[in-house]
Amino acid sequence: MKVRFPTDLQLRPTRAHEVCGPSAAVFAACHASQQDGPILWITEVWRSDRLHPRGLSRFFDPARLVLIEARRAIDVLWSAEEGLRSGAVGMVVAELTRAPDLTASRRLQLAAEAGGTLGLFIIPEGTGSNAAETRWHATPIRGSGAVWDSTPMRWRTIKNKRGTLVNAEVAWDATAHRLLLDTTLGKRAAHPPQHAL
Repeated sequence: MKVRFPTDLQLRPTRAHEVCGPSAAVFAACHASQQDGPILWITEVWRSDRLHPRGLSRFFDPARLVLIEARRAIDVLWSAEEGLRSGAVGMVVAELTRAPDLTASRRLQLAAEAGGTLGLFIIPEGTGSNAAETRWHATPIRGSGAVWDSTPMRWRTIKNKRGTLVNAEVAWDATAHRLLLDTTLGKRAAHPPQHAL
């Protein structure tokens, strides 16, 4: 049984969201763990920082991963739109070299709604679309002295159309496949947080 993330850290289903920052791919993998069915992950073929499916086993069964390496940025957007609209996958993650323009973002939102699918777009820092439901910044917390199971991260909302902005310190428990939330924000715990989510 999955232990769901707290409401303010969940991505609203059937919508397209954005994330940036050095821990953006980990943020995406954590949220993919919350979804049922296949995970469609789309990137451009020329990128040197390739996703390694076996590394995702810390988050979910890599057999669920459908990896697409597109030739051009426009092909990434087309594949994401088709994946969202199909309703055949639990989540679509697309790595973008630049944020989609307003027209493309609206198309992605409509596709997510039509297919009932969650979309997450990894974008460069300092970019974003007005059509995104939320935009997050995910970064590792360096020098924390923590001895958690994995690197502590800060997840912060930059934009939220339907709620408040969040600033949370979290870590992924790879053994239990769950998110740990540090309830002592601003303090670097040298031990795992007490609350498992």
